Amino acid sequence: MKKPLIPSLVSAGISILFTACSQNIQIEKTVNTLPNIVPDYTEVTIPCNIAPLHFSIPDSCQATRLQAIFQSGNLEIRIKGKKGQIAPSFKEWEKLLAASDTLSIRLQVEENSLWKEYAPFHIYIKQEQIDSHLAYRLIEPGYEIWNEMGIYQRCLENFEEKAIITNKMTGYGCMNCHSFHQYNPEKMLFHLRVDYGGTYLTYGEEIEKLNTRTPQTQYALVYPSWHPSGDFIAFSVNNTKQMFHTTDINRIEVMDFASNVVVYDVKRHEIVTSKQIFSPNVFETFPTFSSDGKTLYYCAADSVPMHEAYDQVKYSLCSIPFDANNRTFGEVVDTLYNAKGTNKSVSFPRVSPDGKFLMFTLSTYGNFSIWHKDADLYLLHLADKKYTPLTTLNSNDVESYHSWSSNGRWVVFSSRRDDGLYTRPYIAFIDENGNPHKPFLLPQQEKEHYSMLMKSFNIPEFITGEVKTDAYELSRTAKEEKGIDVTFAGIQ
Repeated sequence: MKKPLIPSLVSAGISILFTACSQNIQIEKTVNTLPNIVPDYTEVTIPCNIAPLHFSIPDSCQATRLQAIFQSGNLEIRIKGKKGQIAPSFKEWEKLLAASDTLSIRLQVEENSLWKEYAPFHIYIKQEQIDSHLAYRLIEPGYEIWNEMGIYQRCLENFEEKAIITNKMTGYGCMNCHSFHQYNPEKMLFHLRVDYGGTYLTYGEEIEKLNTRTPQTQYALVYPSWHPSGDFIAFSVNNTKQMFHTTDINRIEVMDFASNVVVYDVKRHEIVTSKQIFSPNVFETFPTFSSDGKTLYYCAADSVPMHEAYDQVKYSLCSIPFDANNRTFGEVVDTLYNAKGTNKSVSFPRVSPDGKFLMFTLSTYGNFSIWHKDADLYLLHLADKKYTPLTTLNSNDVESYHSWSSNGRWVVFSSRRDDGLYTRPYIAFIDENGNPHKPFLLPQQEKEHYSMLMKSFNIPEFITGEVKTDAYELSRTAKEEKGIDVTFAGIQ
């Protein structure tokens, strides 16, 4: 759907009925309940440039025949099910999205030679477009093996997925923490671990390899956040270890034995930090810059003996001023969410592009909440510092990593709501007042896509176009170049 949406072909009072792929049937029974479709696209809100939403009925009913009647304004299109799936074509979908801001869909199913029709459901269309691409890592859900992983990009206007780089090209080591400056596909960073370890920055065709471990920081740089100027990147420095539960409801634990926050100067290849965010007595992690770059948000918790008290660590949400002109930090730390007063723990703070909101994940303890079943999304209104749970987005399972679209009207987040095992990317509309609409699962062309894909979607990030950096050049840089040694400029 990269071309503009086709204008509506209907005029007032005229409806067009497409029956080439449908049949005239006799409905013997109507029910007042919504159909049980997979994915659940009932009453969701979508952008006007999203790929067609294909859906199916449960496996137990796949032997039946079905069809769906799509109504959009004066336009009506009937689509016959194939192999248990309703799949509008791109041409049909474009006409439907252009005809109205609401789709009404009536699903008709044949069971025991009798046809029944379910109550209609709706899909609501917003004219605020979503960014054209989504980048994510595909990885086995356990994180204990690196057999095969990669960073991929998906065009949200169609079903095209491409690899940015996979670990087949880099010695099968771990790769993680991809991030983009201002949603720009030509300005990306990611880390390689073990063989060819380093942080890789791309500027179009230019690739820079960084050796980020210093004697003062002890560990390599980890979770990144670009400054709006592109001249700085905030990172955490973490010493993490994994633990696997045998009886706990949460399968995997990631413990942070030591962590600090630093800021990397892109032009000088130097690390700067402050005693307020680089303390031996505090765990500081998950930094993120404000939309104007004048504030650095991060998570902080009192350090404890990790093995003995890993489930007692509670991270607060904090902020500190940052002056990009002088590379200096403020003296006063502001606590926006105090874990000591709520007995909950914050992770993954992300600020909306308009600077009005900060979304974060809240769980019972720790900071690596992607396996914590109680992890939910919250929204902080930065003007009055009040926060609320995003109940419309949350489920009974994990909601964890999330990121905003470039226009601030859409958010993508990782959820395990489907099976409790694999993280899938869900997308939701957030209005200008911070009100969320029902999310929808990233659409796929085939109904078996998610059930057959034995990998989790990790760190979904919106980008405004396709990453065109040469993967083979990335591989060559990793294998052949020594890299630039980053230096530590001191603690202020």
